[in-house]
Amino acid sequence: MDKLLRESGVDFEKVNYYNQPLTKKKLTELIRKMKIKPRELLRTSESIYRELGLGKDEFADNEIISLMVEHPDLIQRPIVERGNRAVLGRPVENVKALL
Repeated sequence: MDKLLRESGVDFEKVNYYNQPLTKKKLTELIRKMKIKPRELLRTSESIYRELGLGKDEFADNEIISLMVEHPDLIQRPIVERGNRAVLGRPVENVKALL
């Protein structure tokens, strides 16, 4: 991903949200820019997903966002943000469409 952005001449800042945790406000903004529902950003293969019972539809969007902030393993990555748009960096074609 880094190589693609560099080769495209795009300045970027790489954020490791384990070192710099996302705030609820920032995660909400990214989800809005991605034009998805919070549930679509969940990593369903993580054990914490099963432990919290997130497979059930009984969680409101704001609850899901709060859980992703508290448990960053739940967030799919990488997320690439550019201006008023953001995409999930997998597959790479998503990022190419953003450039």
